[in-house]
Amino acid sequence: MIKRIGSWLRTIRSQRIRSRFLTAMILVSLPPLFVLGYVSIHIAKDTLVENHIQTIQGHLKTSSEMADLLFKNIIDMNRIILSSDELRQQLYKSGEADDSATDVIDVTTANRLQNIVVTNLFDTQYIQSICVFDRQFRSSCYGRSELAGPYGSEVTRGLIAGTDWYRQSLDAKGKEVFFGYNVLEEDPSGDSFSSVKVLRDPNWLSGENIGFLVINIRKTIFSQTVNEGEDSGFLVLDTNRSSPLIIYDHHPELTAGAGIGRVSPDPLAALQDSGYLYSEYSNATSGWDFVHYVKRQTLLKQSDRIRTFTMLIAAFMAVIALFLAYVVSGSITRPLLQVKKMIVDWAKGHPAGDSHETAFVADEVGVIGETFKRVTTEYQQLGEKLLQSQLKEREAELRSLQAQIKPHFLYNTLDSIYWMSLLEEKHDIAQMALSLSESFKLSLNKGRETIPVFKELKHIEHYLIIQNLRYDNRFEYIADVEPDIMGHEIMKLLLQPLVENSIYHGLEPKVGRGTIRLAGRKEGNDLVFTVEDDGVGMEDIRRTEQGYGIRNVKERLALYYGPASSFSIESKPGEGTRITLRFPHGDNGGEHHA
Repeated sequence: MIKRIGSWLRTIRSQRIRSRFLTAMILVSLPPLFVLGYVSIHIAKDTLVENHIQTIQGHLKTSSEMADLLFKNIIDMNRIILSSDELRQQLYKSGEADDSATDVIDVTTANRLQNIVVTNLFDTQYIQSICVFDRQFRSSCYGRSELAGPYGSEVTRGLIAGTDWYRQSLDAKGKEVFFGYNVLEEDPSGDSFSSVKVLRDPNWLSGENIGFLVINIRKTIFSQTVNEGEDSGFLVLDTNRSSPLIIYDHHPELTAGAGIGRVSPDPLAALQDSGYLYSEYSNATSGWDFVHYVKRQTLLKQSDRIRTFTMLIAAFMAVIALFLAYVVSGSITRPLLQVKKMIVDWAKGHPAGDSHETAFVADEVGVIGETFKRVTTEYQQLGEKLLQSQLKEREAELRSLQAQIKPHFLYNTLDSIYWMSLLEEKHDIAQMALSLSESFKLSLNKGRETIPVFKELKHIEHYLIIQNLRYDNRFEYIADVEPDIMGHEIMKLLLQPLVENSIYHGLEPKVGRGTIRLAGRKEGNDLVFTVEDDGVGMEDIRRTEQGYGIRNVKERLALYYGPASSFSIESKPGEGTRITLRFPHGDNGGEHHA
């Protein structure tokens, strides 16, 4: 194999330059076209699947929130029924009575239960029945003729104490528990599910159980939350069991085709094996999973069309590339052969200035030929020009170094003042020198126009240290900036002039101490900063236009961030002033306005 490749390469090298150029163009252009088509198809598939999952996750979240509202109505119904003093007293009396021959609570209890439902105007569209039990498991039901179903007789009502659903309700200690089946029916595959709540008297500290309440809800309640399309379905799964239970199935014919029963070991794996793509979302109230599934083949129909068009475009571009490679190779090699002949003649001693002058017309190869002819005569001049260029470059470097002497001299001087003050134990002077040095460094910012938010805040802190040393700690500074925006780049000297304005025009004229609050947060694609003081305030906000600092910040903000930025001032005499800046952050602004 290696010998064949070597022989093939030698064959290509021995060909004319045009043939080699044409072969190279084919090898360089065609494989990337087909690779690009292949990658594009797979990226399109992945993008379709990812967008679908994100969209469906949003729909499932909305469905879950709608279900939470419906569940909240059930929970509110539980609590309103429990709030009835007459019903609680009836449950006390019934629970203490020893009439074992009676399987049903007094008929007045059923009437009270019905009055509570009617009086509070509960929406009973999805309520199948409401049953209340006392401590001896005697029942009274609303909307159910057979009362407690299999637990309605003296012999069977005692079985409730041994059921899983009753024990789970006791463990919930008065919290509503939702079950994916009707706990009062022998067949768990019915068309309703239950909410069970142990009733406790809220007036007793011990919270003694006085009975429990069972509300049976029709499963069609979930039909309000369904949002599906072609070849897709919606499931509500109880995965808190050893074998997941399908509580609601909007398209049972699809799940039956996937071999999924109401109770299956792993219904999601079965859906995946049957060619479905699924998304799930956990409901906070019930702990159940909302599942949306769609046929993968249906989802990828658009991807198949993209694949067909991509292959057709790739084939068309391949034909165009072959044609252009043939034409371009001829147009390049012919003038190059002429340049080759001229170079050979020059190497043999023939002058390059006159013999081939007419061979080159005004094209790129002609420029190469003319340039080559001038090389032999201009070599000395080019050497001298190169030497002069190097001298100028050194001179420019020296001027740049000299330009840095003044800031460095200032930093070194302030540093010397700092250490001399420490030696003399003049800590206030040392602190002022240190803060002034750091403030200069942050202001210069190595010549950059932007600065991270945290450095701008440091600049403000150093500035306030100097001012508090001057004014005997009259100013309190409070910064409330979200940590997420600390690393964002903003225009330098954007916030410090606003703090300076608050001190000189708001707090300095005020008697006593004053406070400056700086808040920063991110709202969508914008950064919002607020500088607020409790100073003397002002009646005419137009006075701020007369000051250089505020006007300068406002103009720089508009120039750098463009019309997407805003600058607003609010002030009340005797209460203070608030200045708010809003501008895009990151790639959303600043770069094309600077």
